Amino acid sequence: MSGVKQFTPNKLAMALALSALPLTALAGEALDTADDDGAQRSSAPRIEVIRVRGNQMSHAHIETGTVILINREQIDAIQPLSTEDVLRRVPGINIKGEEETSIVANFGLRGLSASESKSLVLEDGVPVAPGLFIGNDRYFNPRIQRMEGAEILKGSSSLRYGPSTIGGVVNFITKTPDDGVQLSGRVGSFNMREASIEAGGKNASGDGYAGVVATHAKSDGFMDKGYAMSDVMVKAGTAIGANQRVGVKFSYHENDANISYRGLLLGDYLAGERYNPAPDDWYLQDRKAFDLNHEWTLSDSATLKTLVYWSDVSRDYWRYNVDTAASNAAGRWIYTDALTGNNRGFERYGVETRLSLAHQLGGMSADTEFGLRVMREESDDQRIRSNRAADRTGVNDRHIVDSADSLAGYVQSRIELSDRLAVTPGLRVESYQQKRVVLTQGNASAKTSNTEFLPGVGATFELTPAAQLYGGVYRAFSPASNGVALDGLTDQNLDGERATNYEIGLRGSEGPLSYEIAAFAMNFSNQVVTGNSDPNLSRSNAGKTEHRGMELALAYDFGAGFSLDTNATWIPTSKFKTGEHQGNRLPYAPKFMANIGLNYSADKLKAALTAHHRGEQYGDPSNQLALPTGAGGGIWGGLLPAYTVLDLTAQYSVSSEFTLFGAVKNLTDKQYIAGLRQGIYVGPERSFEVGFRYRF
Repeated sequence: MSGVKQFTPNKLAMALALSALPLTALAGEALDTADDDGAQRSSAPRIEVIRVRGNQMSHAHIETGTVILINREQIDAIQPLSTEDVLRRVPGINIKGEEETSIVANFGLRGLSASESKSLVLEDGVPVAPGLFIGNDRYFNPRIQRMEGAEILKGSSSLRYGPSTIGGVVNFITKTPDDGVQLSGRVGSFNMREASIEAGGKNASGDGYAGVVATHAKSDGFMDKGYAMSDVMVKAGTAIGANQRVGVKFSYHENDANISYRGLLLGDYLAGERYNPAPDDWYLQDRKAFDLNHEWTLSDSATLKTLVYWSDVSRDYWRYNVDTAASNAAGRWIYTDALTGNNRGFERYGVETRLSLAHQLGGMSADTEFGLRVMREESDDQRIRSNRAADRTGVNDRHIVDSADSLAGYVQSRIELSDRLAVTPGLRVESYQQKRVVLTQGNASAKTSNTEFLPGVGATFELTPAAQLYGGVYRAFSPASNGVALDGLTDQNLDGERATNYEIGLRGSEGPLSYEIAAFAMNFSNQVVTGNSDPNLSRSNAGKTEHRGMELALAYDFGAGFSLDTNATWIPTSKFKTGEHQGNRLPYAPKFMANIGLNYSADKLKAALTAHHRGEQYGDPSNQLALPTGAGGGIWGGLLPAYTVLDLTAQYSVSSEFTLFGAVKNLTDKQYIAGLRQGIYVGPERSFEVGFRYRF
């Protein structure tokens, strides 16, 4: 392996030591109670992805990459069923939809395939994907009902996080319940029913809080892809003396969904059929997670933040086998009585600590941050062979335990060269060891290790008090998962999938106009591909891809309650440079995407008409044009046509405590293909929703 071989530290011992470190003293400078923008500081400590909170331009002198902030008011206006309802409105993000609530997340940034995982998803700074190193599959997608906002960070500023930040970082921020109780509910098409409660309170001094956010939802689902979801989050926190704060969060999620890898066959799709193509397949998911945040203000110029986290995810996927010949004859999937359970459990624990210092460097003001992360991941993968008579019980004929120990560190310093120019160099190092044990092969095992050095530098320059130029270059990587790096229980000698990314942008505001425009380039120097000149290996470091594009976001306030929000993404180049598919475009990477929203806000009424356009895209790397007509196996290809979907939403405040809201989604009932797998995934038809929020 070309990567550096690495010892494996005792992760648990180190985690306990690091988590205890900031709790060993209560003395220090008084805790500042105001953020940089003067707002009252929240009593909920957290490691921030975006380091300064507030309006969009308050980040102008901090982040050297593109920044998108979405607050709770904007989320309420969208009335989303999932996080992907929110993300598809963000420039640079393409969604590969599979069902209306996005139980499994599928999205790509800046020309990266939406069917892969090259971007990091966080919740309150904690990794969401069950396995970043052992298998970065998005088997858990956070529920939008618990979210206060979202932060999307692209460019060299994402160096502070890893791995898999090639496209960028998406961080969802959970709610901290306010004093009192809020009840909300909505009903809608497909027999959708949802009820939520938010309840919280603070102590008399305001430095302690506790609260809960709970949601239960059921639906028959579009195309009868029903689900029953429960989601509970408990948060609490308090000040410890004058200069420390601690916060804890526990969450539980459960979802039983009648979904599968199967889509409609072409004939039925063209005939307008909209039935569940796999009515007996089930995706059973639950997740438990615990986070502990601690913040210690050491002095006016030094702050230490520490985050300890644990999660346990279970995903049982029960799918019936198909009779291919009978399916071809019938024009739809015909199933046998054979049933397979691909059942996987994931456990992760980690510690991340960050020391921020404000200091002088060669007579210049500087802000430097040192970070260290220790993490352990383990998965238990069982394949159960069963049949219809013995539903969900049977023989375990493949049992694999994957694990990964990782250690990451970084330093990044923002140096003010002048009142208008700041430069931010940094270096991140990710070191990890992966191991696979196949219990059904007599505990046969293999392991591998790798270390990646990821430098980067960014800069900001104030052109005028209302306009800023920014840009940077950095290296990012995505690790090969255990199943790839140790394919056939043989060390495939794989590096991480590396990319060198470039970005330059301009953002600002002038009166009623605010804007941001950015150009970017991403060059993969190494993507792992199949095939190798060594007959003992099945994988090689051979793939190169190239991505070029631009993003534009623009907002304008016309007055009289009317405003416009719009963005567009143009990616003329997203192609394979080497290998079998050289010259082809990456799948699920449209050349053009756009969003436009016309908003109206009066005294009590808020309404919006929004349009989302996605350009045509290919379903697989071969760039075939025709959609398959038969029931052949594998992941399907074909050219997915462009489409535009309109949504109409409205809210009316009956009083300061009571709000009514409603939506018509896919207003024109546009029929479109959202994605392909083993069949056609149909975009949701026109649907209606109505609901309320009541606070007391």
